[in-house]
Amino acid sequence: MRKFKKVYIEITNICNLKCNFCPSPTLERPLKFLDEKAFTHVVNSVKPYTDYIYFHLMGEPFLNKQLGRFLDISHENGLKVNLTTNGTLINKVKDLLIESKGLRQINFSLHSFEANDLTKDLHDYVENITNFINEANEKSDMICAIRLWNMDSEELKASNTLNIDILNLLEEKLNLDFSLSERLQETHNIKLRNNVYLNMAEKFQWPDMGNDIIDENVFCYGLRDQIGVLVDGTVVPCCLDSEGKIPLGNIYETSLEDILNSERARAIYDGFSRRCAVEDLCKRCGYATRHKK
Repeated sequence: MRKFKKVYIEITNICNLKCNFCPSPTLERPLKFLDEKAFTHVVNSVKPYTDYIYFHLMGEPFLNKQLGRFLDISHENGLKVNLTTNGTLINKVKDLLIESKGLRQINFSLHSFEANDLTKDLHDYVENITNFINEANEKSDMICAIRLWNMDSEELKASNTLNIDILNLLEEKLNLDFSLSERLQETHNIKLRNNVYLNMAEKFQWPDMGNDIIDENVFCYGLRDQIGVLVDGTVVPCCLDSEGKIPLGNIYETSLEDILNSERARAIYDGFSRRCAVEDLCKRCGYATRHKK
């Protein structure tokens, strides 16, 4: 049986922000929340295939009021949970997160702040997140990863004029005794202290059928290290298929084994083994080209 390093489960495709780098604000799919019955079915389907699930594809996971229950169900089934958040709602869920036995890692996308027309104060935004990180670091073994995925690339200009202010706030609020700006000249992946990390990366172009073809000769970990399950049960090859343009089957209607062994899934897997994108959407993915750099 194929084992995946991660399975993405979209517990909602609804978000409280409209980031300029994300396709979420223009989603064509119906907006909904995953309920407990559906989540339990997905967990039972994917647990033979992975040890790690990610509450992420589109949407802000903290908006789903069943979040605490989902974490409990994951733990009861021996699954470790990672989730990705913009962090704006951290104060509403911090206690259940810290107390959760199933939560392994939280990724905070701090690049979300500048990518929106927010009236929220930057100092308060960063302080709420760093206060949580400090408390989680003291009371749990949870990994906290801070992301600034807004560096300019050759092709794309990102929203990053506040990065220096963010780095200075992180130094202050996390009581760091070194300069993040200086350290980032050496590496874009920094261990700030035990279980706390900072990662910077370039902005990338989300795959979209309306985009020009970027490259057909690419390798991707889709269907090799990961799969995704959208909120309606559609199984997709990776976490970047925001509209379900490569539907491999529906997990509520077909067994995951049959979905993974389908002709389309096998063609995608075999194609990437040859460094060849067989799906039109994959040929338009800016993230896949990172593997070639």
